[in-house]
Amino acid sequence: MSSLLSILLLALLLTSSTSTLTPNSKTSFQTALKHVDSHGNFTKFELLQRGTKRDAWRRKKKLQERGIHDDQSGIITPVHAAEGDFLMDLSIGTPPLSFSAIVDTGSDLTWTQCQPCQDCFEQPTPIFDPRTSSSYSNVSCSSKFCEALPVSTCSGASCLYLYMYGSGSTEGVMATETFQFGEVSVPQLGFGCGYKNEGNFNGAGLVGLGRGVLSLVSQLHAPEFSYCLTSLDSNKSSILSIGDRGGKNSSIPDQGVVITTPLIKSPLLPSYYFLSLLGISVGETRVPIEESVFRVREDGGGGTFIDSGTTLTYLNPTAFGRVKEEFVRQMGQPSWSIGGVFEVCFNLTAAELPIKVEKMVFHLDGGDWELPPDNFFVYDDNSGVGCLTMGNIGEDNKDISIIGNIQQQNMEVVYDLERETLSLTHTQCDQF
Repeated sequence: MSSLLSILLLALLLTSSTSTLTPNSKTSFQTALKHVDSHGNFTKFELLQRGTKRDAWRRKKKLQERGIHDDQSGIITPVHAAEGDFLMDLSIGTPPLSFSAIVDTGSDLTWTQCQPCQDCFEQPTPIFDPRTSSSYSNVSCSSKFCEALPVSTCSGASCLYLYMYGSGSTEGVMATETFQFGEVSVPQLGFGCGYKNEGNFNGAGLVGLGRGVLSLVSQLHAPEFSYCLTSLDSNKSSILSIGDRGGKNSSIPDQGVVITTPLIKSPLLPSYYFLSLLGISVGETRVPIEESVFRVREDGGGGTFIDSGTTLTYLNPTAFGRVKEEFVRQMGQPSWSIGGVFEVCFNLTAAELPIKVEKMVFHLDGGDWELPPDNFFVYDDNSGVGCLTMGNIGEDNKDISIIGNIQQQNMEVVYDLERETLSLTHTQCDQF
């Protein structure tokens, strides 16, 4: 926490002006989402391998809401999500400076690296210098943004924050600034101006879309947001929509059957979007798993949440063991694992494709979410290996299950924040 004091000295050097405007509750916009590995010329199999390595950090650290204990200060610092798969472009300041940032439904704070930087990771665009912006302003220690921070220190007029992630951290000053999303400009958005940042964020910071006060969707008072993720092997960008999806700005028409399920809150993980998963079918067979295995318990533990930044789906050990057993049985041949990457793989010839398992179904409260093979199985033409794109969450997080983004590809996923529901529709996302 002592490093926060040195950041305070930097904050006092900043000049600022205060805007009298606030974010418009009717603000709506769409923006492209780029996969972090989109310029790497990787195969789909290779992209998933890279994604599982990022997942390892998220699984290991993101659910540790008990946090990291500082023996000297006695402070417990919660650990949040990071290492996401998708980037969005935006601009900050007056005049605006463009940058890209990870989009994450499992985190609240929006932040970017700032000058003068004590410790910053490499980023592809210039680092934002608040001293050059006429719309930058530090927030007071009594502001709602400062009070919403899990860890903060106040001295004088500045609110200093510390946010820990599975693969790094950001420390800096809480402030407000004008952000631009395409042609839409929004003043006085609360964000973290980070002067000491560590980790691999594949951009210049992070945009939080979680359920907390600090998240972008909360600050915009957005009634809903949605995304449509293209297939990993598509050369087209995915789409993120914030605001009224049904308005004139929407370019994704409804297609097929809409499945709507309630969003559930977890007292232990309040930023995450939990849903009511009742069971799983492999092909036509309902796997014998008690509904309680997926449910948020009365003590706040357990449950299943949907996440934009996790690549694969990770089930708790009980559920995964039974799904794996049924999947291998229907495939009709022995399985093996690729250590640290895929847990259920098969040697297949081209003649054995398509695979025998024609579908998987997530049974939700409100409807059945049917997954085609592309959303649960990947085949590598070079090696003749095919793998299930689901895994075991691991003993450290044994009560939790996470639905990842590979299962969400070519789906329009709508988070209705007013009704507290999640809607899913099969859609060819690369056609819009």
